Amino acid sequence: MALIDKTEEMLRPVEDNLSPYMAKYITLANGQKLVVHQLERSQAQIAMRAIEPLMSVEADFYDIVASRMYAEILGWARYRVKNEYLLAGTIDGQIVGLVNGRTLDAETGMSYHTITLRQGLRIGAQLFAAKMEYHFDILGQSEVLVVAESPNGFKRWMIEYELESRPETWHELGGVPTYVLTRELWDKHKAIKCTGKRPVPDELLQTAQQLILPETYAQRPDYKRSEQ
Repeated sequence: MALIDKTEEMLRPVEDNLSPYMAKYITLANGQKLVVHQLERSQAQIAMRAIEPLMSVEADFYDIVASRMYAEILGWARYRVKNEYLLAGTIDGQIVGLVNGRTLDAETGMSYHTITLRQGLRIGAQLFAAKMEYHFDILGQSEVLVVAESPNGFKRWMIEYELESRPETWHELGGVPTYVLTRELWDKHKAIKCTGKRPVPDELLQTAQQLILPETYAQRPDYKRSEQ
């Protein structure tokens, strides 16, 4: 057992002490409150369960995004990724979206994925902006590497943020040419893209932290969550 423990210790990356993401809330177009907050490793399993039903949905490349994000969260939960973080968007405690990424070093961030579990309220756009807010305004980084795996993602991130093309730089997700959000571009767009208020009222934050699985998915009309 001691040998296994020692080997496990050797396999785990030495992580930096990253500043936490400060929770915020956003009033959506329908009046509901979206709370964006950081998850702990102990909450990884429910996050994976939330996206698992989308791993077979081909529309808008949900299958590859959900599958890759599932693996990334699992890697984080098992201490196989250095400096990874996971942010959740919740409404009345129900998980409606997730974003993740990590830091490469003090200056550079690596955006992984953004997934929306409830459509029509621009939740994905809000969560992506929160992710960039974390890198630039909280961690103080200079740039974030970004790739897209769907046409919609390319439109939302590369075009709307006017990201800088950098094909000579290799993103960890591979394949798709790399784009970069620089601090200059973030400062240009954040007033419009990044909204929300802090602090989150105690009652609202406590509800958000309950982490309830989605009852249904617009992408999976055949799905109904079992209470078992």
